[in-house]
Amino acid sequence: MLISIIILVSLVTVVYIISKRKYDKITYPLDKKEYPLKKLIPIGLYIMDILDYKFMSNYDRRLLLKFTEIKGTKNSWHYLKIHWANRIVLFITGLVIIFIIGLATTVDMTYCFFGTCFLVAIIISGDRELESRLKKRHFSIRWDFPDFLNKLALLVNAGLTISKAWEKIVKENKKQSDFYKEAEIVITEITSGKSELKVYEDFSRRCRTIEVARFVSIIIQNLRKGNAELASILRVISNESWEMRKNTAKKLGEEASAKMVIPMMFMFVAIILIVSTPAVLSIIRM
Repeated sequence: MLISIIILVSLVTVVYIISKRKYDKITYPLDKKEYPLKKLIPIGLYIMDILDYKFMSNYDRRLLLKFTEIKGTKNSWHYLKIHWANRIVLFITGLVIIFIIGLATTVDMTYCFFGTCFLVAIIISGDRELESRLKKRHFSIRWDFPDFLNKLALLVNAGLTISKAWEKIVKENKKQSDFYKEAEIVITEITSGKSELKVYEDFSRRCRTIEVARFVSIIIQNLRKGNAELASILRVISNESWEMRKNTAKKLGEEASAKMVIPMMFMFVAIILIVSTPAVLSIIRM
């Protein structure tokens, strides 16, 4: 086992020395909170280049869609590759940990079983973290959307066009959130000369929520065919979105209450023990 550790660590060290400078520009901008093993990611990138992995599986396509939503179309392939490199690094790290544990225990079927489970858990953790980020992003978009839509409906009713009303809301906004970042991209693309239809379609594709998709379809219909009742339709959608936000808030409250049950039970048991202990000790002494 010791020989296996030495060989593995030696190989990893050699690959790290070779790859460290080669992928500096790729790894330097990465957030350390998002990628705790950021400094070791060049190892995974180098191994992937050697293997010449093509990212052609259905799994890769699903991952690419997720990264397109989180990081944008331009950066999606870049972060897909980093995601795979990070998983390789996690796998190697897990393997080293398993080998070290093997030095202090008997290498048998139980050891192999738990070692395999540990490696699988490490690999899956990357996907779970990505799913968690997507859920938080969707929640953030759904939370901010009703307020944005309410302002948009008021401004359109006052006589502004969709794009002008959108621009006014974004410029006056001081909140940094996933939704308003996407809304800001819309204005940037329209200002740069991109077709409004294409801009709104891309916005819907990036947000990937039912509420936004429905809203965008109404805007696109208005741009293509015109709709004199656009302001009233937006108000109706705005009211519906607020109701959905209220329901979401209620669910969050119920979930928080449910999570508090177990801590409250522990506190209740602790209080009983504190109150009853003196009485029990007095009885024992008698």
